[in-house]
Amino acid sequence: MATFGELTRQHTHLASNEIDHLQRLIGEWGMLADLSFADLLLYVPGASGADDESWYVVAHVRPATGQTIYHFDYVGTVAAGQEVPLLGQAYGGGEICEGEIVVENVPDPVQMMAVPVRLGSKVIAVLTREWSSRSGRHPGELESTYVGLFHRFAAMIAEGSFPFRGPVADSSAAPRVGDGVMVLDENARVRYASPNAVSALHRVGIGANAVGMRLNDLGFNDSTVRLAYETKLPVIEEFEQTADVTLLARCMPVLATGAGEPEVIGGVLLLRDVTEVRKRDKLLLSKDATIREIHHRVKNNLQTISSLLRLQGRRLNSPEAKAAIAESVRRIRTIALVHETLSREPGDDVAFLDIVRPLLRLTEEGLQSADRPVRFTVQGDGGRLPSAIATPLSVALTELLQNAVDHGFPEGSSGGDVVVYLENADGQLHIRVINDGVGLDSDFELGDATGLGLSIVRTLVTTELAGTIAMRSGTADDFTAVGLPNHPRAAGTVVDLTVPV
Repeated sequence: MATFGELTRQHTHLASNEIDHLQRLIGEWGMLADLSFADLLLYVPGASGADDESWYVVAHVRPATGQTIYHFDYVGTVAAGQEVPLLGQAYGGGEICEGEIVVENVPDPVQMMAVPVRLGSKVIAVLTREWSSRSGRHPGELESTYVGLFHRFAAMIAEGSFPFRGPVADSSAAPRVGDGVMVLDENARVRYASPNAVSALHRVGIGANAVGMRLNDLGFNDSTVRLAYETKLPVIEEFEQTADVTLLARCMPVLATGAGEPEVIGGVLLLRDVTEVRKRDKLLLSKDATIREIHHRVKNNLQTISSLLRLQGRRLNSPEAKAAIAESVRRIRTIALVHETLSREPGDDVAFLDIVRPLLRLTEEGLQSADRPVRFTVQGDGGRLPSAIATPLSVALTELLQNAVDHGFPEGSSGGDVVVYLENADGQLHIRVINDGVGLDSDFELGDATGLGLSIVRTLVTTELAGTIAMRSGTADDFTAVGLPNHPRAAGTVVDLTVPV
């Protein structure tokens, strides 16, 4: 389905500021649909204006407070012939008009209220309220009050004062009509409070009848209302009304445009009790802090173990034992590095690149020597990974880097380059470790390799991470892709890991 912007550009000659005005209207009209208990549709005239009788539906919203009469999506369709006179009358005359239409697949006649959408001195579109009056029930006080509010906002749309033109806070997280509504007069006195709004007042200890009272006289925080009335713009605020109750409030001023500046003639205050939501947020923050502290302590413990192993290694005389201790220290430091990164991150995910970079420095410091300098670089980005994947993957990468140095650049070689390439795409993390050192033997088979390092890599990648691993000699294209010259003296080695993420 085409987007709102695509529809307006395709079927109309509206200017960019006019399209922006309509988009702001759409951003607010969920509240209007709830107040009107009806479907709202936005019509724009065809590219030739209203004279060609082509009207396109570019947006549609259904009410959350009542039933929709349209189960079919009419966005992108052309208005039926019987709707055109009402649309043309509202568009050409700039006045709100009403009528009755017959809609296919709707058994009862549909009432239609056409509201001209004005920007400055120009009508740019028509908003319609469409509903069936054959429900057989009489509207109560709540419905009559809400519909009356809708008529006030409809008048503001026709005058060009709604949607509001100033800087307006995002309304996506604002309270909805179903959460609780208070209708205020020009002096910010309560004229009507919906049952849910009364319940919200009771939860903060206000049991008195609010009708006819100012909010501050009731002991209720009225800063949202005062600011909305002063600025003539919607205001959203969250505040702790009591030590135990947190409320989210949004006040919409109702304006009347006369000969001069718009005047505030009333307001709508929407209320939502967000106490439980904020308690859960605080609990999540506390859990995040606890998890980060655990990662920090695990990192410290691993570093302590690493230090103890290094002390033990210094007391050994056997070169084989010292080498085994050194390998164990590197593996422990790798895991500690992951926990250190996680201790700085909110949640359980970590940017894998933030692990790989210090991991390369760790390998560079611990494995290379002055007579065979090896340069380590990383390319690409591995994205964010959960710790359950990042930890074993980091250990596997450490083993591959150590293998690249030990076997690709043995004692007596002149050193070279090791490149780690990362790519996270289509739910797969691809890691390529390529070096320009000594290549693989012609009869090398990864499955037959018995070294501890490759055994660890195979187990972690294929068993724990459900991934794949392949090793082969490098080619000229491999080296060119990562910016390495293809040395004729060596084929180099390429290791490819693929892990689902």
